Amino acid sequence: MADETLLKLDLPGIRKLKSGKVREIFDLGDRLLMVATDRISAFDCIMPNGIPRKGEVLTQISYFWFAQTAALQPNHLAWRPDSPLPGNLQPFAGPLARRSMIVKKAAPLAIECVVRGYLAGSGWKEYRASQSVCGVKLPPGLKESSELPEAIFTPATKAESGHDENIAFEQTARIAGADVAERARAASLRLYRFARDYARQRGIIIADTKFEFGLLDGQLILIDEVLTPDSSRFWPADQYEPGRSQPSFDKQFVRDYLETLDWNKTPPAPALPAEVVAKTQAKYLEAYQRLTGKPL
Repeated sequence: MADETLLKLDLPGIRKLKSGKVREIFDLGDRLLMVATDRISAFDCIMPNGIPRKGEVLTQISYFWFAQTAALQPNHLAWRPDSPLPGNLQPFAGPLARRSMIVKKAAPLAIECVVRGYLAGSGWKEYRASQSVCGVKLPPGLKESSELPEAIFTPATKAESGHDENIAFEQTARIAGADVAERARAASLRLYRFARDYARQRGIIIADTKFEFGLLDGQLILIDEVLTPDSSRFWPADQYEPGRSQPSFDKQFVRDYLETLDWNKTPPAPALPAEVVAKTQAKYLEAYQRLTGKPL
């Protein structure tokens, strides 16, 4: 299985700008090349082995949502998924296939645009302490995983390492500018509501999600990945039950396995056993099939 897993990518002659937890980003001059590897991280540590085809799933789900939401919000796509690669990338067609996007260059906002429709994760923790999330007051008596009366915008700072920090909208306006913050909030809520309703019809609850936006010639555009199992909390609707944590379509098997180990959650991370890799891969592939109605 390891032979099929793309963990790292270098393209001789093409300048790499950044290597993130999952993506490799290359400079194509007036465009960027984003490549999703099969790396997987948990507790802010990248695992030594990855999940075969994970990068393909993330890229293809993003393409799917970019197409679905293009009328709602302009995005950064500069190349159709079925278009042939530019000449200088043709020698790398194999490793780039189905896991790469050629995108416009934009100036990313210095905030994470998070929308929550359900109370989970850091939102649930914050609610228990203050009955609010990111300064948004919520009704009393909500349980873990409760659906909120309406979706809320709960922005966060971008952390270079460690966890992002939830912030109030007022702080978001100071960071990004009041006008841009208002536009980002409106776009985030519009996109989330559309995707939530779409996914619910296909048996998936999108509990929360993180959008990335950038500015291009003054226009706010959707960038990076969108509405994937890595940037969102996907729950199977037929197993939903408020008052507990929910099964999910992401790296749950990885986290559950790591919690059983005597590991201090700092690098180096332990290798994942084949069974955990296989179960995690199956969940990613199932998320794609449920959303799109076809197997990958």
